[in-house]
Amino acid sequence: MTSLKMVRTLISSAIKGAECSKYEDAVKMLNTLQTNAQTIEKIRQERDKNAHLNIPRMLNYASRVGIQESDMSRLNVIHISGTKGKGSTCAYCESILRHHGYKTGFYSSPHLVEVRERLNVGGQPIESEKFASYFWEVYHKLDSTKDAGDGTMPNYFGFLTVMSLYVFLQEKVDVAIMEVGIGGEYDCTNMIRNPVVCGVTSLGLDHVSILGSTIDKIAWHKAGIFKPGVPAFTVPQPPEAMRVLAERALEKGTVLHQCQDLGAYNRILKLGIKGSVQTLNAALALQLCHTWMMKYKERCITNESRPQEQSDMSLVPESTASITASASQMDIPTVSPITLTQNDIKGLEECVWLGRNQVINVSGVCFYLDGAHTVESIQQCVEWFKTETEAEKSNYRDGVYRILLYNCTGDRDSFTLMKPLVSCGFDAALFCPNLAYEIALSADQTNNTVTKESQCKRCVTNKETFDDLLQQQQNIGGSNNLEMGTTGNKAECQSLIFSSISECINWICKRKWEENRVVSEKLRKGDLLNNSKVSINRDWTDEPVMNGTCISDTKVTNKVESGQGLQNSDEGVYKYSNHASGDADRRHVEVLITGSLHLVGGALRVLWDRQLE
Repeated sequence: MTSLKMVRTLISSAIKGAECSKYEDAVKMLNTLQTNAQTIEKIRQERDKNAHLNIPRMLNYASRVGIQESDMSRLNVIHISGTKGKGSTCAYCESILRHHGYKTGFYSSPHLVEVRERLNVGGQPIESEKFASYFWEVYHKLDSTKDAGDGTMPNYFGFLTVMSLYVFLQEKVDVAIMEVGIGGEYDCTNMIRNPVVCGVTSLGLDHVSILGSTIDKIAWHKAGIFKPGVPAFTVPQPPEAMRVLAERALEKGTVLHQCQDLGAYNRILKLGIKGSVQTLNAALALQLCHTWMMKYKERCITNESRPQEQSDMSLVPESTASITASASQMDIPTVSPITLTQNDIKGLEECVWLGRNQVINVSGVCFYLDGAHTVESIQQCVEWFKTETEAEKSNYRDGVYRILLYNCTGDRDSFTLMKPLVSCGFDAALFCPNLAYEIALSADQTNNTVTKESQCKRCVTNKETFDDLLQQQQNIGGSNNLEMGTTGNKAECQSLIFSSISECINWICKRKWEENRVVSEKLRKGDLLNNSKVSINRDWTDEPVMNGTCISDTKVTNKVESGQGLQNSDEGVYKYSNHASGDADRRHVEVLITGSLHLVGGALRVLWDRQLE
């Protein structure tokens, strides 16, 4: 009996291994469609010349796998663009409609840990085996028609967009919730010509090298998803952004409506995603879902869509304002709160959206993860982090040790983004590329769109910027303008660069500052280890890097031997610091990981791996 059980276990493991291999092979082939860094830079420089060709190309790719516009209409799409909160709003829509009993499809980007997260059916990423099967079906259809078509294959995001439609049609979902990638007007998802309802979340400055450097230019792109006769909703926006959204709504032949936040419902509603900004995202999701359900039920009754030229605006919830003829003088109608059902409430409460205002406890360390990467979202992240940690403060009588793990990429301004973060009073700030491990352990984590060299250079810039911000605060009065670190002395804040996320987390979980205190005290007392020599092995140091070069163990050993302790060393590594109090070894550790969704995704991968160990 034991041997039979063992055989079954081996067979099961082999099957799982084969399934894993099929998935890994599919993702590796998908990665060959990634656009390299040089090509992306060229696209940015020529963004206005060829952008208009993207939608015709996408329709061609869809046609080559057998998907026509009429098929897309059968998916009953909710289409959502925006700068901040579009993923969260999509997640709320998915959860609400699933709790109402509908079979949901949800296409999102980027993924955090595995590519299959982008294709969600019924509230779960599609299984690895299904992903591989659908991938090869779509890939072979496109590859075999390449010569007869325009001779090209879609890029990474374009392929996944076509694949999402293919999967949702095969899975026969009732609704497809589609999150825009970048912009809207020329985004791959905008090949959907007849959605049921559209939404635009909060707008801000992001992807400026592609969309433009002003809020009105960005609003123009985001409103590109509006369609004739299709209801459109948004949240309160900066005046110049709202003006452009209203003008685009008129141009596209629709009416734009503004949602009130959850405060208008005059009741306490628990949300599954934390953070004050979620009251707007949830309110927008409620209006989108309510409108979608009304239109979907009518489609089911008539068994056909309304003619495009016939307005569906009668299905939009009652508004508290009317609309004028001129977009420049337009008062955007504000819709009244909907009547909530128990399914709506449960959908909001049980919504899960990883990597956004998420808290994980691993190895006795509390990790706070939020993929904020715009000024507004970073400010919201800081507010959330302070609120959460303050609420927990009374539970830790020995105090806390607070760490920042940060990275930002692309054309984002490090100084502007990190400025709100220095108010959190960090004892240490760690910087690294968006690499879960220095050598990728899975194809899911492969990113060919940036080079390792450019990522290392950006880490140096981020570290130097953070150090400059701390110095500025000290120069203008420190305690009057900046919260002190938990050590009580902001000058004691360490800043280090590592070559991967796993090295950062190893450093954190091993509580280096406690071990450093012991070594520093022994050095100060003249009680040197190993006959007046302290040897530190590679596993212990985790090799912080500066200017893309690992600091060797020899340098660390030499510094310790000479009693210098490597504090503020010429290599740029702040390795030892004698700031710890006698109770340091009992302090609770809080880590904020933010600045990039890719960073947060890599951190989740490493943390989950540690939990499995």
